[in-house]
Amino acid sequence: MRRLLISAALAVAMVAGATGPAVAAPPDSPAPRPAATGWSMAGGELTWRSSTRVPVGGAAVEFWSGDRRLGQARPHPDGRTFSLPLTGPVEPDQLSVRAGGRRLDGAAPPAARRSGPVPAAPAPQPAAAVDPGVPGPHAPITGEYDLPAVTLPDFPEKVEMRAVVVAPQRASGARPLAVFLHGRHTNCYQSGSDDLFLQWPCPDGTDPIPSHRGYLQAQRLLASQGYLTVSISANGINGQDWALEDGGAQARSSLVRLHLAKWADWAGAGRAAAPDIVRAAPRADLSRVLLVGHSRGGEGVNRAAMDSLTPPPAAVDGYSGRVRWTVRGLLLIGPTIFGHNPVPDVPSVTILPGCDGDVLDQQGQIFVDGTRGVSSGRALHSALYVIGANHNFFNTEWTPGQAVAPSWDDFFTDDGGPDAVCDPGTPTRLTAAQQQTVGATYVAAAARLFVAGDDRVRPLLDGSGRRAPSADPARVRSHALGGNRTPVLTPDASTRLSGGARLCEQVTFDPQRSCLDPDDRNAQFAHFVPFYWNVPDADRYAAELTWSRAGTPIRLAPPRPVSAAGARELALRVIVPPNTTDNRWDVTVVGTDGRRTRLGEVRIDGLPGTGYTTSYWAQEVRVPLKSAPTRLAAIEITPRSATGSAWLLDAWGWAPGTPDPRPAPLPRLDVGTLQVSEGDSGTRTHEIPVSLTGRGSGAVRLYLLDPMTLETRIWTATVRPGQRRIPVPVEVVGDTLWNYTEQYTLSVKTDRGVVVGDYVGGLDVRNDDPVPVLTVESREARVAEGELLSWRLSASAPTEQGLFLSTWPQAPSAGPELSTLDVDPDWFTDNAFEPVQPERPLSQTWLTPYLVIPAETGVGEVIVPTVADSVTEPDEWIELTFAEPEDGPIVDVVLTGVVTGG
Repeated sequence: MRRLLISAALAVAMVAGATGPAVAAPPDSPAPRPAATGWSMAGGELTWRSSTRVPVGGAAVEFWSGDRRLGQARPHPDGRTFSLPLTGPVEPDQLSVRAGGRRLDGAAPPAARRSGPVPAAPAPQPAAAVDPGVPGPHAPITGEYDLPAVTLPDFPEKVEMRAVVVAPQRASGARPLAVFLHGRHTNCYQSGSDDLFLQWPCPDGTDPIPSHRGYLQAQRLLASQGYLTVSISANGINGQDWALEDGGAQARSSLVRLHLAKWADWAGAGRAAAPDIVRAAPRADLSRVLLVGHSRGGEGVNRAAMDSLTPPPAAVDGYSGRVRWTVRGLLLIGPTIFGHNPVPDVPSVTILPGCDGDVLDQQGQIFVDGTRGVSSGRALHSALYVIGANHNFFNTEWTPGQAVAPSWDDFFTDDGGPDAVCDPGTPTRLTAAQQQTVGATYVAAAARLFVAGDDRVRPLLDGSGRRAPSADPARVRSHALGGNRTPVLTPDASTRLSGGARLCEQVTFDPQRSCLDPDDRNAQFAHFVPFYWNVPDADRYAAELTWSRAGTPIRLAPPRPVSAAGARELALRVIVPPNTTDNRWDVTVVGTDGRRTRLGEVRIDGLPGTGYTTSYWAQEVRVPLKSAPTRLAAIEITPRSATGSAWLLDAWGWAPGTPDPRPAPLPRLDVGTLQVSEGDSGTRTHEIPVSLTGRGSGAVRLYLLDPMTLETRIWTATVRPGQRRIPVPVEVVGDTLWNYTEQYTLSVKTDRGVVVGDYVGGLDVRNDDPVPVLTVESREARVAEGELLSWRLSASAPTEQGLFLSTWPQAPSAGPELSTLDVDPDWFTDNAFEPVQPERPLSQTWLTPYLVIPAETGVGEVIVPTVADSVTEPDEWIELTFAEPEDGPIVDVVLTGVVTGG
């Protein structure tokens, strides 16, 4: 598994023209300016400390420099501090901390409020024919097991094998099994204290937070309906997964499959040695398994389903046994999917909480959109937008008043102000109890459809506009892909548009081509979530529809006629602006003979939304195809309102029923990491290991980040039957000049016909030249007030790209110390990330003067600009010691500066 590594070349290149920190001339009247909040440099690491505890969640906490991602930060046990090794200069005013697309360091302006009033909650939809939230006839029994811990790749500490079981009492025969996996949460607490810890094992005097006990309501409901349920603990993964690029998805998959293997044993010859609660329950039917995952647990069970169909590379897998189970479906709650790699042939339902303050970019939408065109399309993939639900309250152990440990409402606004949709007590916000009932009801719906095969529950999930009365008063909207759908139109470069339609790109930084404003953070959410490294994503389109008067048809035509044979209705997924009402259109189809057939009218109200909700979400509408021709040449959408806008994601021929998904034997791709030495001469071509297993053909999209230019090359590669690798050549030029490690990062996602497991890897070019020695011309500098303290250092040998080091002040061994008011205020804020006031000794600040030695000269200076004042003072001192870098020369000297009194 690839771990995070920031190369010095990458870090240096992130600052255009970085030849050394800027030094301003001392002003006549020093005036401190705002500093970047909470940042510091210490011990070779860039560190950010929040004034309040940052809740642990599914979204990765990342450091950014402008629009460049520096990497995923390491959390400290205090819950407030995050660090990242850095070996290149950064500009303080360009730094930011982000999680799920939102800034955490308080520097972002408040999100724009939606114009117009926020509407009330939508009217309830008609009830479905069945209600999966109604308890069944079986009394549930509950117990736990705690097995020996296991070793997983990339984790130094063992991971627990602990779970809570809820089973139907006195149920005959083998029963289907539902496995729950919680997400990433703080994993240790101290009874009677508000302190929380993200460590593993838990520190002395603390206990593990029992996140696995948070789904008992859903487990009891399923058990009453005849299902065996087990909810497993993953605290050992949560406490160690911060450095893994996949967020621990592979580890969570291994843990799930290790538990499934135990259940397979206990259903057979190993039953006599099973834990008490397992022997008290019916045997498990491992041919009927539902996996339920919350937050990062959602991505984990998705990977477990993939790994059960197509084994991962043995070197990264913590499970090595035979697959003795069949995963029939997935239920995912506010999930992450960093790799954009859903399993296309395993049916899924994804719950998207409308007030999610953790995975607030709603990347779980990719579990639906990312399956389009990948495989046969027979597996149903559903998204449920739950108005007024947050991320945490689906788990009672993450809910204040229910949890044994301190917990919190994850929804928040940047400015701490009110929110008309998501504040507790507003008409649209659900209570914790209501939200947990929604979760239990729709877990049961997924089980009933995917495992029990009851098609009567499908209209709750597939965009048919039905509700489960048990979940009232929640308003749940659904749409779906797959199942009995046949493609009619997916906007792309070949689509012919006219009458107020234009092709727009879902992920681009060009406002002229973008579907929504790329500077609006909400434009990048849900359907428009970008892939790895935040680069523009080619070939993801929608059709933007705009009109200024009613009655003018907007036409969309595929490149060639399509068949609608066998379809009962035409289904469209359409986004309308939040809070709008009565968006109405007539829908007409055009046959190959030019005959136009009006199918009917559709109406959509926008979802309730503010600047803090992801409400640009597609709703599904349908019109009957009863009198339409079987071959369609175009679709016409005629607005009934005077002005407006909408975005069409796709159109499908729809028919009732849920076909057997029949998983296809798709080839699987996994990206590896290769470490090579640079060499002293010549050009060597190395190939990043990209392995293929299985059979079949398809295509993948590859993204290769060059650490020298910071440019990302994007291309598509075809996979052919029998192919075992994809060549990704990288030319490495050898020399005798020392340089930092160069890291080429390769990330991959599927285009069609392939599943992707390990989606990120690359090439690490290790330097094999001697590290130059740095010599200080004079360790002591003495100047008058207002002059520059400077120390000149030179490298013993040329380097390829220069050198970067940082220093920090220590309390001087002799004489009084320089204070924050004795140095240039602009220089101080640039190098200390904090204001000059109140006055304090420099060793009591986060001051980090940089040293940059350009490759061209081999010489650099550490500079401290002082300011003059009218106060008579004695000589004042500063002592600077060098941080020990992760890579590069070590300077074991102390620089001493003296400012003579005036």
